[in-house]
Amino acid sequence: MRAQTPRKPLVSYLQPYLLIAPTLILVLMFNVLPAIRTVSDSTHRPARGLNAAGKAPEYVGLQNFHDLFDEAHYMGARFLRTFRNTLVFALATVVIAVPLGLLLALLLNHKQPLLGLWRFAVFYPSLLPLIGAASIWSFIFSDSIGLANAVLKSLGHPGLNWLGDRNLVLLSVIIVNIWKQAGYFMIFFLAGLQNIPRDIYESASLDGASDLQQFAALTLPLLRRTLLFVIVISFIFAFQTVEQLQALGEGGPNDSANLLLYLIFQNISERRNWGYVNAMTIVLIGVVLTFTIANFLLFERDESN
Repeated sequence: MRAQTPRKPLVSYLQPYLLIAPTLILVLMFNVLPAIRTVSDSTHRPARGLNAAGKAPEYVGLQNFHDLFDEAHYMGARFLRTFRNTLVFALATVVIAVPLGLLLALLLNHKQPLLGLWRFAVFYPSLLPLIGAASIWSFIFSDSIGLANAVLKSLGHPGLNWLGDRNLVLLSVIIVNIWKQAGYFMIFFLAGLQNIPRDIYESASLDGASDLQQFAALTLPLLRRTLLFVIVISFIFAFQTVEQLQALGEGGPNDSANLLLYLIFQNISERRNWGYVNAMTIVLIGVVLTFTIANFLLFERDESN
């Protein structure tokens, strides 16, 4: 007769699940349950009327989402304006800050005098708290004593109302974000560049390839994963911008520089807007997830070809 294999004790089967149980409980409490509650609250509105304090919220289905995309609605007008601002802000960050970070990495990837000091100088803005960096730029953009207008006046220009002109305030916020993020992105590109073997560049030079040809045929393809990662996090960071608006006009005038997460922050304390706040949160998460998944799908498709 074949000897029977001794059964393992029940504890040995449960041990892996017991080890991950604390993490699963925390994820459930602080991620899954709040997400479910947000989806549920987005389909409700607080009860209205004189005796609404003790009444249960009113179920309205997708009406909150419909109102957000209705420009005639008081919240829809603000949401659509802010949503457009956020898209412009995010695209400007991706289109300008990411290539700028790559350019800085390329410039600082070669031995040169005071290399460490140059790298620290470029990276230092990303170490500053965002509200502190925004306060510095609020002083720079000041009408009377600001550095930006001082330079313009020295060139014969009367100066600009950087944070009061609705046509300039969003640009001012974008400038601050690019200044803050470019050095941070540079670190990722530097790490990617230093992992590329130098001998392939030496072989390309021997074959007569110029620096531009080496960049297009070697550097960019070998940095694809790093580039994808930086683009995704730059887009996500742009949709998470809140603090700097506190020091840069609070999204005004007339929401001309307001961003989606800050609009949620502005309305979260108003009881009548609870349903809209949760609906805006779902839209925000949906946009970020769609962008992230699309980037990874496109990247994986290109990798398989």
